[in-house]
Amino acid sequence: MADAPSGLSTLGRCLIAAGVASSVCSAALNERDLLRIGLFAVALPLLAALLAGRTRLVVNANRSVRPTRVSRGSPVETNIEVHTASRLLGGGLVFTDALPDALGTSARFVTAPPRKSDPPMELRYPITPRVRGLHQIGPLTVRVSDPLGLVEYERELVGRTTLTVLPRVTPLSGLPDGFGRGEGDSGSTGLRRGPGEHDALLREYQPGDALRTVHWKSTARRDELMVRLEERPWHGGVTVLLDRRVQAHRGAGAEASLEWAIELAASVCQHLLAHGRTVTLVAENGVTLASGRDSDALLDSLATVRPSNQPGLIAPPANGGELFAVLGAVDTLTLDPLIKGAGGHGHAVLLDVRAWAGPHESRKDAGVATPARALTDAGWTVLVGKPERGPDKVWNEFCQRLPVRLGTGR
Repeated sequence: MADAPSGLSTLGRCLIAAGVASSVCSAALNERDLLRIGLFAVALPLLAALLAGRTRLVVNANRSVRPTRVSRGSPVETNIEVHTASRLLGGGLVFTDALPDALGTSARFVTAPPRKSDPPMELRYPITPRVRGLHQIGPLTVRVSDPLGLVEYERELVGRTTLTVLPRVTPLSGLPDGFGRGEGDSGSTGLRRGPGEHDALLREYQPGDALRTVHWKSTARRDELMVRLEERPWHGGVTVLLDRRVQAHRGAGAEASLEWAIELAASVCQHLLAHGRTVTLVAENGVTLASGRDSDALLDSLATVRPSNQPGLIAPPANGGELFAVLGAVDTLTLDPLIKGAGGHGHAVLLDVRAWAGPHESRKDAGVATPARALTDAGWTVLVGKPERGPDKVWNEFCQRLPVRLGTGR
């Protein structure tokens, strides 16, 4: 930011105007004392400008933000350290650290001019981000004035610092038998066994394996739990589909249904990654937002998600893994490509967007009964999302219902 075009304050400009008028009157009235007063009135703001200009040259600062990557609603501490190169004779200093509306009101500090012998001045203020995304903190500016308030300048001391605000992640517990492992009932690729292959289809027990797959004979022989692979883990992993369509969501800001969907997707993805599953996050248009086992990259991609104008849903590329879809308002026509592309079955959380509708939005949405029936008839597991139901409640219901639908005989 450049210095203000004019360093004179309103008081300084008025004093110069008075000095000029006094000088003109002194010439008309032939009063030398009036001329002296006029010259003094003009010179005083100019001397104040020199003093304030010197102050501008000896003030420096640096800013630190900790942490620079944080979940929505978590506190952030901002620290500003001010240094001076020589003694300041000017007036007060006003420091302003600009903040976007998503982070709150800009921080403002009014201080006396520090002296060279003083230790660095520390200015601190907290930030509690309420909106996810990439936010710019700054620039930090200082406004300098002389002791009489005749002149003031503004100077940029520090540029901008990027703060990454991630969606909130709710801790989840439990994992359906074999979910995302590409084997057992939840897998999608059947195994054609041949003679002599039984030994090759055994491995050590891992958390999440169904007890019915334990091979007791081999367990007794090896003195450790061994499980029989009913299906090869050729196509493991989970594909999480996030519906970002503008027309599919209601509400505004951090309380919109889209934000709820993003936080559910973030929580599910983090939970699956923590259990060693490979996760692919895709959008409603079939584009991959993140993939693999890098949780930081996945959360960073969710931090920058914006609403989409995509008219309908496109099934993600088939990879043989599980499909977990977080959907906004949908109808049977919109669901048709997704059901056909899933190649059998999937799992969906349908948001009842009527609960998020604001006073200026339509509350006459059709609801979730019809699309839920269409998905259930196609063999999908269907759950309903509402504002009062957090990701943990939805996931708990999913864990309770999935083994039943997968045909374990219970």
